[in-house]
Amino acid sequence: MYKKKQLVGIAKRENNTKRKYLVVNRLQGKHIPVRPKEAFQMFSELAAQVREAYAGERLLLVGFAETATAIGAALATELDTLYIQTTREDVSGAEYLYFSESHSHATEQKLVRNELDGRIEAIDRIVFVEDEVTTGNTILKIVNLLAAEYPGKTAFAVASLLNGMQEEALEIYREREIPVHYLVKTDHRGYTQIAENYRGDGQYFAKDEQKTVVTELRVNGKIDARRCVQAREYRKACGELWTTIEKTDFFVDKKRVLVLGTEEFMYPALYVAERMEEQGIFVRCHSTTRSPIAVSSEEEYPLHGRYELESLYETGRRTFIYELDKYDAVLILTDARDGGRGVDTLVNALKSCGNQDVFLVRWC
Repeated sequence: MYKKKQLVGIAKRENNTKRKYLVVNRLQGKHIPVRPKEAFQMFSELAAQVREAYAGERLLLVGFAETATAIGAALATELDTLYIQTTREDVSGAEYLYFSESHSHATEQKLVRNELDGRIEAIDRIVFVEDEVTTGNTILKIVNLLAAEYPGKTAFAVASLLNGMQEEALEIYREREIPVHYLVKTDHRGYTQIAENYRGDGQYFAKDEQKTVVTELRVNGKIDARRCVQAREYRKACGELWTTIEKTDFFVDKKRVLVLGTEEFMYPALYVAERMEEQGIFVRCHSTTRSPIAVSSEEEYPLHGRYELESLYETGRRTFIYELDKYDAVLILTDARDGGRGVDTLVNALKSCGNQDVFLVRWC
């Protein structure tokens, strides 16, 4: 049973008038480095609720980009269901269902519809998986979209680590017969004021685009969860990815290792980090993000240092990494095919913290 103080940190969004605060989950492995075991334990508790509620039903789990992609994948692999994530990236040959996340810094969300057309008859319920649900409006948008595209074909449900919906929003979900599952209930009514009271005087580091050199390994066999996948096959592919990495000498004699995912590509990084942790290595895992969040020096504030980066996926896109530290070695895991200056900015940020042994793995 989780308590709010274990999971919830209130941060200040940068230049966002629609929602001035951001709830930062301390154990999720997105913005804050986390022991992979702790992240997966938390995901497993949420999975247990879904298992109990829908035993015998054929489920499709949908993880929301970018923050909940690892949560959705972890639940789907534990429950042995179908899985797909929403995305803001372009998927080759895809047709999309579009919806918006109005409070976000990047509002457009997409779901690859090609994958649903041929599978919807075999799905009893679609479960939307989020890190945190505040109003429920975004999920209602995609529910309405899917209900119009596939009328009467499937039921819906929501599973999130945190839930801040007020009673009137929950009543709408009850009327629509959309069950809501979560680990911790939150009340967001004071969060704007809390965020605005922080000084925002943390350490901000501009992106460093100077050319750098990094050891790189390309691994074939990627399964892309932006398309509908059988979760057990996705996990199996991640296992094969780990087997390839394990054969290298990357982490031999390393006592402290950081594993970094990139933007939507979170689950494989957490999976690989957990395998390392099982070998007795001190491992932390988190990922780059599109979210521009203020950092502050107050001890209770969740984020203290921010490095601006170029995205590995799109030239000119600002991304960030928070709370970097020095490790014996850093493993960057990405499905970006090139990365260009994005790789340079990320490696330079890591090296500025004293991380000289950096290894890049592209899963292609």
